[in-house]
Amino acid sequence: MFIGHLGVAFGASAAEPRLKLGTAFVAAQLPDALWPVLVLAGVERFAIAPGDTVVTPLRFEHYPWSHSLLTVVLAGLVFGALVAGRASRLRQALLVAALAVSHFALDWLSHRPDLPLWPGDPTLHGLGLWNSLSATLAVELPLFAAGVALYARRAARRGPVLALAATLCVVHLGNLFGPPPPSTTAVTFSALLLIPLLWWWGNRVDRAARAA
Repeated sequence: MFIGHLGVAFGASAAEPRLKLGTAFVAAQLPDALWPVLVLAGVERFAIAPGDTVVTPLRFEHYPWSHSLLTVVLAGLVFGALVAGRASRLRQALLVAALAVSHFALDWLSHRPDLPLWPGDPTLHGLGLWNSLSATLAVELPLFAAGVALYARRAARRGPVLALAATLCVVHLGNLFGPPPPSTTAVTFSALLLIPLLWWWGNRVDRAARAA
């Protein structure tokens, strides 16, 4: 998933106004923020294999650290503690950790069996929603729309929110229906740059949306 994760982030930021949208984006994409770093370090690997699933040409061959349930939970707790910064914001810290775990849950729904529960888990998990494009769209688009609607409902200015949502939809549809990426290097560096871009744009929209 892509915009499904971001839909959850929109909804979480709407539920907890102190949680900035950009920070919620990073939390919901935390495994994907760690993944390209570990790929570049040679710890994890993937391949471009069109047809591996209907939805994506990427085959995730080995990512026991960035995408195992145990490490996602631990990374979410650490990120939540860093974001909250003090005990009076425990709700925000727990919500950030929950967003990270939601990434694993949605990946488990989407991926073919390639997700471990812990590094070294001999059994890989995944329900394979990505084997059907129509089923994937039927789950992901409503999830994204619901999150955006919740966030926009409390926004003083909805234009920036809808502009961001429309851009994310265009990018997502381009990934679904466009040609396969040219190389694993291109995918890795694109993923590496995407997270800070989402953080910056999400926080920029958050400031604009809250402005009276």
